[in-house]
Amino acid sequence: MIVIVENENSKGGFAGLRVLSLESRRAQEMAKLIESNGGKATVAPSMREIPLASNTQAIAFGRKLSEGGFDIVIFLTGVGTRALTRVVETTYPVEQFVAALRKLTIVARGPKPVAALKELGVPVTVAVPEPNTWRDLLRTLDDKAASVPLKGRRVAVQEYGTSNPELLSGLSDRGAQVTRVPVYEWGLPEDVEPLRAAVTSIARDEFDVILFTTGIQVSHLFQVAAEMNQENPMRRGLSKMLIASIGPVTSERLNEFGLRADIEPTHPKMGYLVNETAQRSTDVLRQKRNPTD
Repeated sequence: MIVIVENENSKGGFAGLRVLSLESRRAQEMAKLIESNGGKATVAPSMREIPLASNTQAIAFGRKLSEGGFDIVIFLTGVGTRALTRVVETTYPVEQFVAALRKLTIVARGPKPVAALKELGVPVTVAVPEPNTWRDLLRTLDDKAASVPLKGRRVAVQEYGTSNPELLSGLSDRGAQVTRVPVYEWGLPEDVEPLRAAVTSIARDEFDVILFTTGIQVSHLFQVAAEMNQENPMRRGLSKMLIASIGPVTSERLNEFGLRADIEPTHPKMGYLVNETAQRSTDVLRQKRNPTD
């Protein structure tokens, strides 16, 4: 389903600019945020969460954890933390899972996994500060190397969506014995037509602003554009648009596709993204479309 909201009041903020978001789970909320900031919102869902067909690696993690097979567990996302708990719970009582985690060094990449672990009653040893990139995670562990050494330690990494080879390599380079624990992956939405329509509209210069809240949205947008043989026309359209990224992790994915984020909010949250992009949109677009002015 594609969500389109036209705001009659174009004063302030986006001032009537045409804003595209690829948000899925929070599509309606995103549309309302854009509207309340003076924009004309189009939200084309770009992804859906798919549980892994086989959870053997997650179950194997639970078994090895119960046997004392890990020294450190790194949780990368709140959703992934909760999903991993549900998978392990199919084989082991959650109390046993929690008790095993409490004996280990627990690293959480940002506030969402911290919150999920707090729900379980699992204390966090190391909380990675904003902007919570894999580089920040490694840098934080380097800073705490005296109290949380990696060399020779058995480290499990709860993964989200796609694997992060740079993070895994960085941990291995520091002497850790790394085990990947994939829990879920992202797929295209069941109805891809709204995303196809968005690709066509970008190529036709029918949007002014695009908001990205995760790197998977970038990948799926280009995947669909390639399938439509519209990647080059879409790139031309994007070059004239304001590209806003929720944070460094998403901006890195944009860089991989040869794009640069024009705006990152002061905090990697959806409300900050929309509000700060709205406030700066007119000036950024003027500079981008008329660089000689």
